[in-house]
Amino acid sequence: MKQLVVCYPAEPRHLDLIQKAAPGYSIIEATQDSIPERIFDADIFVGHAKVPVDWDSVVRQGRLKFIQSSAAGLDHCLAPSVIESPIVVCSASGLFADQVAEQTLALLLGLLRRIPVFYRQQQQHEFIRRPTDDLHGKRIGIVGLGGNGRRLAETLVPFRVSIRATDYFPEHKPESVDQLLPHTQLLELAQWAQILILCLPLNASTKGLIGQQVFQCMPEASYLINVARGQCVVEEDLIAALNSKRLAGAGLDVTAIEPLPPESPLYDHPNVLITPHVGAQSSPRYDDSTTLICENLKRYLSGETLFNRVDKSLGFPHPSVLYRRD
Repeated sequence: MKQLVVCYPAEPRHLDLIQKAAPGYSIIEATQDSIPERIFDADIFVGHAKVPVDWDSVVRQGRLKFIQSSAAGLDHCLAPSVIESPIVVCSASGLFADQVAEQTLALLLGLLRRIPVFYRQQQQHEFIRRPTDDLHGKRIGIVGLGGNGRRLAETLVPFRVSIRATDYFPEHKPESVDQLLPHTQLLELAQWAQILILCLPLNASTKGLIGQQVFQCMPEASYLINVARGQCVVEEDLIAALNSKRLAGAGLDVTAIEPLPPESPLYDHPNVLITPHVGAQSSPRYDDSTTLICENLKRYLSGETLFNRVDKSLGFPHPSVLYRRD
């Protein structure tokens, strides 16, 4: 019998739903410790391997046919050999877009309204008025307009901001965005934006993309929010931009090394707000994950169009197949 290997925190009720969606498959549960070996038993893999996997050997074996990731980012599985293989890969792009938008707003409003400053005052039993900044009326640039970026733009519209974005598919502009630029116009976006928000995937072309050149283009006293992947940003350049006051602040849900090492100067910087990669957390996360997984399993086995099927050369899905929650 063909086998489907599951590696995410699925409860028995989730596994029952997966079994119903893939009745011809034997379901195998794997942990992060066991997935490097269990992956070789998989005809279908569902989940997110957070530990190193020998993808080259998996591809050479030729058994694995379909990966349904439980994460939006695919840097955990899109090794060059997987990209070149016939393995079909689908992401969870957009599945947690509501939560990522909320996390972005929490970081952004926290910086603008100086919540870290006032929280430190609270700890010292101080009650002192200090200057704050505004979100309303700001120029916001979104780098990467996938599922998360699109939902974020929708969320920001009521603040009466101006929104521009860059994306690989500039012809697919949603109403929430005033202007959608090609991904090659990142520097033009950076020159314009008072707030730059990163929603792009991590791949060979985006690793270290946001560095000194981008920061030097940004207006003085602008802000950076990163809810994408930490390695998209050159952290040394980020710290330099903060120290020089080029940036007024940075909100980071992700860092280049996770957990962020205790000695990182980012922890103590007065204009940095850090959360520990919790942007996609939600109480129904694994229920929602299972819903998408089961829908795509049914579609895969019946030969229908898949949600979030990834263009493996780019590392993310085309806008036409993005999954959107009702």
